[in-house]
Amino acid sequence: MKTLQTQTIELYSKQLRTPMFNQYSDIIRQLNKDQGYEDFLIAIMKLELDSRQESTRKRKIKFAGFPYIKTMDELDCQRFEHMEEAFIHELASCDFVSRRQNIVMIGNPGTGKTHLSIALGVKACMQGMNVKFYTAANLSNELIEAQDNHRLLRLERQIGKADLLIIDELSYLTFNRHQSELLFKVVADRAERRSVIVSTNLKFSEWTTMFENQTMVTALIDRLTFRSHVLNMNSGNPYRAEHAAKASDD
Repeated sequence: MKTLQTQTIELYSKQLRTPMFNQYSDIIRQLNKDQGYEDFLIAIMKLELDSRQESTRKRKIKFAGFPYIKTMDELDCQRFEHMEEAFIHELASCDFVSRRQNIVMIGNPGTGKTHLSIALGVKACMQGMNVKFYTAANLSNELIEAQDNHRLLRLERQIGKADLLIIDELSYLTFNRHQSELLFKVVADRAERRSVIVSTNLKFSEWTTMFENQTMVTALIDRLTFRSHVLNMNSGNPYRAEHAAKASDD
């Protein structure tokens, strides 16, 4: 049965929005005899801060819109034929976001582009950054739909607030002039101000197959590759193909 003191602590904790203060009894048990009130206060405040930071990280990951969660720990860096492991870990520091740099990943299907994109995005979220993830098709559709419903400016502002924008699978669709203009504006508005990660199966010379306006393609590539890391992720032994082969053998 709860004492009046316990109930009062719970009430104050709720009103002050410090739910972890209810864990005070656990902290008291963990303190040794040499620790005093200040140590108790520091411990309970740290517990509350850690809880809030974890909640913030979870909210940011949810807001990012990842299709699923992938981490750097799950990444087999040895599979990348054209990148050193040390460089991948350098990217995982997310300094490129702080420096407003871009990343363009170019490689054949199944080579880990989406995995690496999501893992870097999750890392950025864990560091308190705002991230948005889209496939190129979804982003294009959302922009068109927003324009049709007179909320394009609101969506552009929301995307613009993201410290890191991830555009995955820029290669599977052909975009008409209108779609191209909307996508171009999203990228152009971020130039030198915010970071973008783009993954594609097509080398730059083949991007004209996706967009009607070749002049716009040149301008888009120019903005994406300025202050950027262009990653060669082509592989003669794609992970998904190998995984599918093993599954069929089983």
